[in-house]
Amino acid sequence: MRVVFMGTPAFAVPSLERLAACHEVALVLTRPDAVRSRGKRLEPSPVKARALELGLPVYETNRITPEALDRLREARADVFCVAAYGCILPDAVLTMAPHGCVNVHASLLPRWRGAAPIQRSILAGDAETGVSIMRIGHGVDTGAYCLQGSTPVPGKTADELTADLARIGADLLVRALDQLADGTCSWTEQDEALVTHAPKIEKAELRLDPAAAAADNVRRVLASSDAAPARCQVAGRPLRVLRASVAGPAAGGTPAAGSFSIAGKRVLLGCADGALELAAVKPDGKRAMDAGAWAAGQRDKGGSWGVLS
Repeated sequence: MRVVFMGTPAFAVPSLERLAACHEVALVLTRPDAVRSRGKRLEPSPVKARALELGLPVYETNRITPEALDRLREARADVFCVAAYGCILPDAVLTMAPHGCVNVHASLLPRWRGAAPIQRSILAGDAETGVSIMRIGHGVDTGAYCLQGSTPVPGKTADELTADLARIGADLLVRALDQLADGTCSWTEQDEALVTHAPKIEKAELRLDPAAAAADNVRRVLASSDAAPARCQVAGRPLRVLRASVAGPAAGGTPAAGSFSIAGKRVLLGCADGALELAAVKPDGKRAMDAGAWAAGQRDKGGSWGVLS
């Protein structure tokens, strides 16, 4: 099939690669170069970078302008494929290609409609999540789906889970196009009674809290990112937590909620029902390090910890 692909982040790259290997990608739409890391320089989106490596034509736009519509018409695509493009598509786009627009959505719809389905599945303690290949309509992720695939959630970071889902989504997308081409694609309408929503993650949601259960704090660490890090203050100093787990038995006992203890290389933060054991941290203004290395530089081996204000 002749395809227009729309996507921006790393999640979309495996889908682009599979499409380029199996179909004719006539055009790639992506968002323009932006400051995407800690540096000050503009960087291409992961999709743009990979598309150029594959020798595919790229058009950059933040929204569907009249010029963008002209480029889409000129592509004469059979289907538009979307994976985390980050732009609302007007009716003129939704109806332009004979097979419409299909989207790679990172959840098992109707669970987790919205902008942050991967992080929401982690924070909620879901046993599994997955990918749905769905039609794009007027509502947010409300369209019918034709294929779904799943993967376990527990213990995975947001980056790890994103990579898993990106691979699953790429495989499902190619299968869906094959079914569209031979007329065997079957669509399932979403059950509105089972809908949950996945709004964008706010930084405050990932602040570690001694009043929360240790497992909830672990999930905040797993769901965290550079954009929304898991942070707290220990002995009055801010600290980003990169890796952590629910603490097992400790020789000195479990610190009370709101207290921390350092015993050798173990750093324990008391929570509502036990303790959080830190594995890797990043103090403000310093490099990331193992919690044991951080503990070795602390004079106080106990004290208080809490929510970063």
